[in-house]
Amino acid sequence: MSFLREKRARFYFLFLCGIALVLLLFSILMTWQHTRQTQELLLEKEASLASSLLEQGVSAEVIAAAMKSESVNTNGLTFMEQIGHTNATPLPLSPLARQTAISFGIFACVILFLLGFAVLFGSAIYLHRQDALYQTVIRTVNEYSDGIFQNHLPQNENGLLYQMFSGIEELAVALQAKNENEHKSKEFLQEMVSNISHQLKTPLAALSMYTEIIMDEPDQPDTVTSFAEKSMASLQRIEQLIGALLKMARLDAGSIVFEKKPILVTELLGQAQAPFATRAEVEGKQIMLSGPPDEILTCDFEWTSEAIGNLLKNALDHTGRGGLICVEWKRSPDMLRISVSDNGCGISQDDIHHIFKRFYRSKHSSDHAGVGLGLPLAKAIVEGQGGTISVVSTPCEGTTFTISFFTNLTESQG
Repeated sequence: MSFLREKRARFYFLFLCGIALVLLLFSILMTWQHTRQTQELLLEKEASLASSLLEQGVSAEVIAAAMKSESVNTNGLTFMEQIGHTNATPLPLSPLARQTAISFGIFACVILFLLGFAVLFGSAIYLHRQDALYQTVIRTVNEYSDGIFQNHLPQNENGLLYQMFSGIEELAVALQAKNENEHKSKEFLQEMVSNISHQLKTPLAALSMYTEIIMDEPDQPDTVTSFAEKSMASLQRIEQLIGALLKMARLDAGSIVFEKKPILVTELLGQAQAPFATRAEVEGKQIMLSGPPDEILTCDFEWTSEAIGNLLKNALDHTGRGGLICVEWKRSPDMLRISVSDNGCGISQDDIHHIFKRFYRSKHSSDHAGVGLGLPLAKAIVEGQGGTISVVSTPCEGTTFTISFFTNLTESQG
């Protein structure tokens, strides 16, 4: 009886039960009516028979005894056959039977007609609503297959049919999410291709121009050397761009498996600082490290040092001569924080919410060589290991990037 959980089917079943109950009541009524009518006709027939016998001089005692008698003998059967009143007598020739049959037949036909009409009318309504429901489902499913998810299947009732609708709806939600992800992926791919094309256009154009100059003046060693160095710088920029893009692609694809191991924070930051020590000295800038020397962090050494290195590079790019970059680490009860602060130009409020977007370049930035992938790459590396990265900046005063890793106390005791 699981079909009764569906409201529409339950109502239709109750409707049929009601019709059956009404039919039973009318059958009882018709039986009672037929019995009553037959009794009236028999009484009327007996009254006419008694009247006729009394008129013919038969005594009342004899007539009463005849009417009360229940015995049947051969003489009586023979007499009934002679006057044509037998079981074989056609119905139209038997007045009493004809009269009861006609009245009962008319009454039964009317009742059955009304009940039949009610069943057909109720069934037509039920089937019409079911057909409308199926048409709605077919139309909605076709819209789902076309990628249109504005309408939804009915799910406000119980029953196997609505369980199927619920399953289709869940599948549609999954398809919608998949379509949205594919759409976002296409948009991202288009934006990525556009940005890559834009980023490569400048160094490639420069390379082309430098090569033409070198070819036009092969006898000028100074010119050849100068533009060869510029060509090398453009090639390095292209190499950095391609390397960063490959790393971002690997992180997006989930093909990077971070190998987390307990390491000293001083060793991690030493690795991150090493590539920028010479640059900081040449540019008259200072990088300071501050924190407990025995602090330990469980992370991927190479990737995490690269993320911190990107923050150091960003600080150097936006700090003038004589600037100070401070790298500080400290532990709280549930996490270890590494902050990279500078006293550079800071980040405007218009840009601070966009700096982790790929290829984003602020119109206020003085760094014309960057490609806008360092900070997004650092964010992807940190978050890929379960950490977080945040930034606080005041224009003309400086910027602080903070990396936070959730840890436990056993790490610092290692």
